[in-house]
Amino acid sequence: MSETIPFKVFPGQASPLGVSEVDNGINFAIFSQHATSITLCLQLPERGAPKGLGDGMIELALDPHTNKTGDTWHIFIEDLPRSSVLYGYRIDGPQNWNEGHRFDKSIVLLDPYAKLVEGRRVFGDVSHRLSRFLGTYDFASLPFDWGDDYKLPDIPEKDLVIYEMNVRALTADKSSELDPKIRGSYLGVIEKIAHLVELGVNAVELLPVFEFDEFEFQRRPNPRDHMINTWGYSTTNFFAPMSRYASDGGGPINASWEFKEMVKALHGAGIEVILDVVYNHTNEADDKFPYTTSFRGIDNKVYYMVDLNNNLLNFSGCGNTLNCNHPVVKELILDSLRHWVTEYHVDGFRFDLASVLCRGTDGTPLNAPPIIKEIAKDPILSRCKLISEPWDCGGLYLVGQFPNWDRWGEWNGKYRDDLRRYIKGDPGLKGSFATRVAGSADLYRVNNRKPYHSINFVIAHDGFTLYDLVSYNFKHNDANGEGGNDGSNDNFSWNCGFEGETDTPNIKALRSRQMKNFHLALMISQGIPMMLMGDEYGHTRYGNNNSYGHDTSINNFQWGLLNEQRSGHFRFFSEVIKFRRALDVFRNKSFLGKNDVTWHEDNWDNYESKFLAFTLHESNGADVYLAFNAHEYFVKVPIPPPPSNRQWFRVVDTNLESPEDFVPDGIPGIGSTYNVAPYSSILLEAKQA
Repeated sequence: MSETIPFKVFPGQASPLGVSEVDNGINFAIFSQHATSITLCLQLPERGAPKGLGDGMIELALDPHTNKTGDTWHIFIEDLPRSSVLYGYRIDGPQNWNEGHRFDKSIVLLDPYAKLVEGRRVFGDVSHRLSRFLGTYDFASLPFDWGDDYKLPDIPEKDLVIYEMNVRALTADKSSELDPKIRGSYLGVIEKIAHLVELGVNAVELLPVFEFDEFEFQRRPNPRDHMINTWGYSTTNFFAPMSRYASDGGGPINASWEFKEMVKALHGAGIEVILDVVYNHTNEADDKFPYTTSFRGIDNKVYYMVDLNNNLLNFSGCGNTLNCNHPVVKELILDSLRHWVTEYHVDGFRFDLASVLCRGTDGTPLNAPPIIKEIAKDPILSRCKLISEPWDCGGLYLVGQFPNWDRWGEWNGKYRDDLRRYIKGDPGLKGSFATRVAGSADLYRVNNRKPYHSINFVIAHDGFTLYDLVSYNFKHNDANGEGGNDGSNDNFSWNCGFEGETDTPNIKALRSRQMKNFHLALMISQGIPMMLMGDEYGHTRYGNNNSYGHDTSINNFQWGLLNEQRSGHFRFFSEVIKFRRALDVFRNKSFLGKNDVTWHEDNWDNYESKFLAFTLHESNGADVYLAFNAHEYFVKVPIPPPPSNRQWFRVVDTNLESPEDFVPDGIPGIGSTYNVAPYSSILLEAKQA
C-alpha cells in the first residue's frame, strides 16, 4: 500500500507499452534501456480550482528490482480514475554527454506511447507557449459509433485525386463564415466537405495532425521567434491527434472524438483520408539548443541517430534524426501507424523525408531498410496507401529508387520539375514532358511497379502556390525573418512578365492560361495527381515559398476569393478533375503501350520545339487528343482523323474565357487543323455525333 496516494500499487506488467486498463486499475509501461531510475508522476482530475499543468503531481518511484522487466519499467495502480489523469515520467541515468546520454530528472517527460496528450488548449496562445506536454487517457467513454452502414471508401490507387490540405488553415479564416468555436478544427473540415465534393477530389492528404509544438521557434531569441509553426512538422508524440484542433478548446479527449467524426464524415462523402506523418525527427531540436519533452530524456542513444562522437546526426534539417531502424524505434513507428488505422480508420500515409527511414542506426543508407519492408508486409498497413517523400536533407535522393516491395508510391519530384520547366517554355523539355505525363516509366517500370506509384504534383505545401508559380521569378521570404536565406532557390517559376501583383490585362490573362495549363497537364497524366489546397481559386502567399510559420491569411484558405472565382478559375479546375475521373484513358493500370498512345511528333530531338501533341486511345474508340503549346506564338497543328463513326469535340482550350475554356459536352465541328494559341493547351474528345 503506497503512503503517498490512496490507491493500491502493484508491480504491473511490461506489455503493452503506454497506458492500459487491466481489471480494476491502470497499468503504465515505458521503455528505457539506459535509465537508472524512473519516477511516475500523476496529476489527478481537477476538483475545485484548476491547477497548473504539472502542479501538485503525485510521484511514485519505480523499483528496478520489482518494477522492471528487461528494459521496460512498469507499475499497476488499482482504482485509479479511468479518464483524464495526467501523467509523465522523471528519468535519470548516466550523465556523460560524450556517451550520448541526455538524462535530466528535473523534467517531467511525455510518454512516447501516450494515446492522448494534454498541453495547451488554444492554438497559438502565446501565454502558454512554455507549457509542458503530459500524457492522459480515456477508458470511461463509450466506443465511438462509426455507424451500422459505415464502410471505408477503398478507392483503387489509380483512381485517386489527392487534395493536400491543412486542417487548421482550411477554416481558420473568418471568411469561412463558421462559428468561431469550430474555425480551424476537425469539425470545421466537416462543414467544408461539400466544397471538396464540388471540386471533385476523392482523397485528402492532411498536413501533420499528430500532437505538435507550434511554439518551437519561441523558446529563445532567434530570427524565427515571431513565427508559429502552422504546418505541423514538429511532432511531440506519434499516437495522439493534435489536441488544439479540437473545437472550442475542447482538449485531447474531444480532439480524438472529433477527429473520428471528421474521418467518418469524409468517408461518408467518398473521400479517403491520408495522413502526412513525420517519423524523421521530433520537436526536441538539436544539442546546441535542446528542448527535452520526451525521447531525448527517456533514452537519447536509442531514439536518435548519433555519430561516432555521440553527437546528434541531422538528416532531417531540423536538428535531430529519429533512429527509425533501431528495433525499439521501429516497433514504435509500426505501433503508431497501426493505431491510426485501427483506432481512427485512416486510409493511408505520406511519409515526410522518407529517405531517413532508409538509413541504418549510424545513418548509412540501407538497400533493404527493415522499417520500410515491415510496413509493406504488415497485414494491417499493407492495405493502406503508402507514399514516400523519397529524399532527405542529407542528400539521399531516391526518386524512382525508393525501396518499395510493390507497395510504396513516391512523390515524383522529377515530374514537378519537368512540368514546371516545360509549361513555362524552357527548351529541350518536350521528351521529358512526354515521359512524365505518360507515367514516368523511366522511373517506375521496374520491380512490378505501376504508373500509380508515381504521385504527380506541380505544387505542394512546400514552395510556391500555383498562382505564385506564374507570378514570381524569385522567392520573397522577408517575413520569415531569415533575410531571404530560407526556402528553395530552384523554383522553375515564371512571372509572365512582371514580378508580383499587377493589373495589366495581358499578363493576368497569361497567368490564368498558365495555371490552367498546369492543371490540365496534371489531371491527364498517368499516375496519381495531387493538388494543393487553395490552388482551385488561385491562392497567393505573395511569393513566400516557405510559409510554414505564418498562422495568417498567407496560409489560410480565403473563402471570399473562392466565391469570386467560382464561375471561372474554380469551375475550370473542378470540371477538369471530374473529367479525369470519368475517363479510364487517364487512369491506366499499366504503362502505355503502342496501342495506348500515338505521339504526333517526328522530331523529338528538336531542342527549340516546345509543342507536343498526342492521342490517348480507348478500346471503345473514345479517344482523347491533347496538345500543349509552350511557344510564344500560335501553332497551327494538323488534327488526326477521329476513330470510326466518331468526330472530334473540343472540350478544353485554355486560351478561351470561361465558360468556353471547358465545355463538358464538347463543341463539334473541329476541322483538319487547329490553331493553338501561345502558352495554351487543348483537349479534344472523340464522340459519336
